[in-house]
Amino acid sequence: MTKTVKNTTIYIISALHKSMRNSDVDAAIYWLSRMLDGGEDPLYIARRLVRFASEDVGLADTNALNVAINVFQACQFLGMPECDVHLVEAVTYLSLAPKSNALYKARLAAAKDVKETADDPVPLQIRNAPTKLMKNLGYGKGYELAHNYKDKLTTMKTMPPSVAGHVYYKPTSQGHEVRFKERLEQIKKWHQEHDPKN
Repeated sequence: MTKTVKNTTIYIISALHKSMRNSDVDAAIYWLSRMLDGGEDPLYIARRLVRFASEDVGLADTNALNVAINVFQACQFLGMPECDVHLVEAVTYLSLAPKSNALYKARLAAAKDVKETADDPVPLQIRNAPTKLMKNLGYGKGYELAHNYKDKLTTMKTMPPSVAGHVYYKPTSQGHEVRFKERLEQIKKWHQEHDPKN
């Protein structure tokens, strides 16, 4: 592949992503068709769609990743030219799906904290204690199995103290993600009512 062709591919895959992100289904199908007619590897496109499904749709449509993975597998089974319609299906689905980049933002925020706190120890209460020595050192002491509690929630701390209270996942109200937002709000309310340190 020449440098010019490679650069063109980078621009066109970007155009495809941005069209899907903007829910412009016709533009997305156009850019996909440009890539296919230009001889682009369908698996390259399918891999990018798998990424897009989580980065730009996420939990707003919990079926988006399934569609993208299924289309990737269809491309593996069939190859071109037969898998072209499968790619159109995925691009259309992803374009019309509600959008949320909350998962992507959560990953970036957590990665930033990890750079500063990567050497922080795992809290003793959530460490496994496979040996007697570890148990004697307090590994696992105070562990609370959420399944043993009525609400399946405990006040046990699972974050290192240096990042306690940091919030990474901030769900939107787009599509199905509203369910996750409501559940997260329920969990936070439960902690406010049951955790004296909140």
